[in-house]
This record gives sequence, structure tokens and C-alpha cells, in this order.
Amino acid sequence: MTKEEVLNLLKDIYDPEIGLDIVNLGLIYRIDISDDGKSIDLDMTLTSIGCPIGPTLINMVNEVLKSKFENVNVNVVFDPPWNPEMISDEGKQALGIFY
Repeated sequence: MTKEEVLNLLKDIYDPEIGLDIVNLGLIYRIDISDDGKSIDLDMTLTSIGCPIGPTLINMVNEVLKSKFENVNVNVVFDPPWNPEMISDEGKQALGIFY
């Protein structure tokens, strides 16, 4: 499985408060897939440290990845802190944000 395929899987996970998937929202920072394709190590963030749906999003990411990988490690990081500029151009269009 490639990083692009992983990102496509994660696009099915939406932040219900914002109404945008976590990839286009800019919450996925790093994806490392082992050479044998059995393990994945992923860094993600949340829109805020106290995000009320954070645990749900993290569980959803874990479940999606466990369906494709034997070993899954999801790291929640806050460096750099998330900000609206991290939203993809596609996400900004979906939200009606134009800069």
C-alpha cells in the first residue's frame, strides 16, 4: 500500500464539526510505511488540544489502518500546531474559503 492509498482511505474520515475529511483538513502530518508493507507509523494532529471529538477521530484512524496493516502506530502531535492555512485548496473550496 502506498502513502497515496493510505491518504485516500483516510479521506473517508470526517471531522463532523467542520464537515471536512481529516486529509483535506490538514490533520495528517507524516506517514511511514515499512518496507515489507506490514506496519505503518502515522503522525496526525487535531484542530485543538482539547478537541472534543479527538479521541473518536484517532480511533477511526486506527480502525481504518488496522484493516490494511498488521502493526499500526498513530502518534498525535501538536507541533506544528494546526491552523486553517493547513487546509488543502480542495478543502478550502469545499468550505467556501477563498484567500
